[in-house]
Amino acid sequence: MRLPDRLTRPARAVRRAVLARRRLLAAVLAAVAVAAALQATARPAPATVAVTVAARDLPVGAVVGPEDLATAAWAPGSAPVDLPDPVGRVLAAPVRAGEPVTDVRLVGPGLTEGRPDLVAVPVRLPDAGMAALLEVGDEIDLLAADPRSGGADVVASGVPVLALPVDDDAAVGGNGLTGRLVVVGAAVTEVTAVADAATRSFLTYAWSR
Repeated sequence: MRLPDRLTRPARAVRRAVLARRRLLAAVLAAVAVAAALQATARPAPATVAVTVAARDLPVGAVVGPEDLATAAWAPGSAPVDLPDPVGRVLAAPVRAGEPVTDVRLVGPGLTEGRPDLVAVPVRLPDAGMAALLEVGDEIDLLAADPRSGGADVVASGVPVLALPVDDDAAVGGNGLTGRLVVVGAAVTEVTAVADAATRSFLTYAWSR
């Protein structure tokens, strides 16, 4: 039985509308499918940890201030652990921008990291010009010289230069002479002799063979 036109006419109108917009509907459905696929496969942002780093290149001997530091995001497990607070500390070596300021970059006990046989000892070499010839990593023999007798004794052999802090040749040491501060790594058994020579004698050095 054929339906009256008043019943079939709306259905034909809907069919014509759907067919006319089939391309638009297909595009919308495709876009929805792509968005759903992307959302399903998207990975969450990787976890990070905040690490204190140098905000710019810092030279050896610099006193670290808050303006010298910045915070960077590092992947977990890739950042150094137990970083010290470097503010107010003196750099024992240059630090590049973006590099964490670890204890081995600061004047202090951390300079002997990995060398349990050594103690970091600051000494003042009275001759600043001679001290300026040194570089971190040099191995030297420390000698206590007596200007009156002309003799010299070795007080520590083969000690590594750990740090050359600030070039303070205008400063006056305990012996009344101007000089340069140098941090060396000495054996525990040599510390007393080095400290005594630094206050009583003219302390100098020779490069170790």
